[in-house]
Amino acid sequence: MNIKSQVSEYDHIEGKKNAPVELVEYGDYQCPYCGEAYPIIKNIQKELGDRLKFIFRNFPLKKIHTDALKAAIASEAAGLQGKYWEMHDLLFENQKRLNPHSLLLYANELNLKMDQFKTDLGDPGLEKKVMDDFYSGLRSGVNATPTFFINGEKYNDDWRSKRFLEFLQINAELQ
Repeated sequence: MNIKSQVSEYDHIEGKKNAPVELVEYGDYQCPYCGEAYPIIKNIQKELGDRLKFIFRNFPLKKIHTDALKAAIASEAAGLQGKYWEMHDLLFENQKRLNPHSLLLYANELNLKMDQFKTDLGDPGLEKKVMDDFYSGLRSGVNATPTFFINGEKYNDDWRSKRFLEFLQINAELQ
């Protein structure tokens, strides 16, 4: 299946915008499988370097992960202050503590303007952005987290195995 919502300036992109391999993850900050994927993605980023651009799209499974939506909004609020990826990393590194108090501690740790951050947490526009990611995932066939798309195509193999990195490396060489 193809990704229905192409990567744009609306997305948070880590890496070179013209990299030959585009990896999109639909994930949930509270999902244990996404937590397991986090260091794997970090390793892939290190291995592929400039040949990879990574995009994380929010797919909070609100019914089973009660803190996932607020965590996703916190990442977007941090993004308004230029610290999206730093908050993204902190959320995964502290995945078992995503309650509202902890989100404020992480914002403080990142030296965010706290008044702005608190205001932004309640901004309906940020919740809409998170939910836009979610609905783009649904349209693209996402039904679990994490779900990966490589150069627009859904990756259906095991992302925990070496094959994932090898598949990405082959794509980098073919582009």
